[in-house]
Amino acid sequence: MRPDLLGVFRRELQLTFTGSPGREPDWSAALADGNDAGFLGPGSAAWAVHGSMAPIVGGVRALMMQALHPGALAGVYEHSRFREDPLGRLAGTIRWIFTVTYGDTTAGRTASDHVRRLHRAVTGTYQDGTGTERPYAANDPDLLRWVHLAFTDSFLAAHLIWGSYWGGRGSIPKGADAYVAEWAVAGELMGVTDPPRTAAELRSQLDDYLTSGQLVHSARLDEVMSFLRSPGLSPLLLPGYRLLFEGALASLREPYRQLLGLERRRIGPVRLPAVAATRVVLAGVRLALGRRGPTEISARRRLARLQAGTTRADDAGRP
Repeated sequence: MRPDLLGVFRRELQLTFTGSPGREPDWSAALADGNDAGFLGPGSAAWAVHGSMAPIVGGVRALMMQALHPGALAGVYEHSRFREDPLGRLAGTIRWIFTVTYGDTTAGRTASDHVRRLHRAVTGTYQDGTGTERPYAANDPDLLRWVHLAFTDSFLAAHLIWGSYWGGRGSIPKGADAYVAEWAVAGELMGVTDPPRTAAELRSQLDDYLTSGQLVHSARLDEVMSFLRSPGLSPLLLPGYRLLFEGALASLREPYRQLLGLERRRIGPVRLPAVAATRVVLAGVRLALGRRGPTEISARRRLARLQAGTTRADDAGRP
């Protein structure tokens, strides 16, 4: 990739992920502040998973999974501006995930409280799988649990497939169970009661939603998936994104993929090699953005300052 094109590609990625092209967003730089190491830290399973390129695919997969619950889907469909501003919702979600991952405990709690306050206005009704109209609220424990399960499962699955390639962190310290247990803190911050703490518990709780009939296919789901397959991204990013979408779809277990009603793309009679194609796209993203993200760098500055016993002002005055 030519240097000038690489710079344009980098700015488009920064705009998509943070809304701040050409510079580190203020909220990310602020993670260098704080008075403790945070809920997680270097060497944790969560830092390994969230520090690779794989969460880019995991985020798309999580949106697919979340939309299978008609209550969660209704909240997005009726209260978000996903059609007009798809990047705004994405940037907000990224901000929360990385603040909880890399910020100090105060920053993680503050970010989660902010999201919960926004959720208070997200209420309405939806039709369940039997056609019965039911009320929903984004802060309902059942919906919060489903969203947490979908995120945790998707980030973990994406890392297990792509995390050891192209800037990944290889194996997960202490394994998949450690990631599920560590990321349970994010669920608790959002109001999830007793989130799963092992990969087996995670899978069991996910499948309970499936077997109980709470996950359904609908025309509304088709509309949202059609948008998610080809959102309003920059023409420079859209071809790569479409490959990431196919990778996310390929990573789903068959019952969930069937319920979505999405067929994997084919090139003539041959199925698109989505996993390998996604690996190439992630390599390009890593080349543009670098191996270590600005949020992790800010967190490491905070940890180094705390270990040295200095203040942020002391750091700023050093050459």
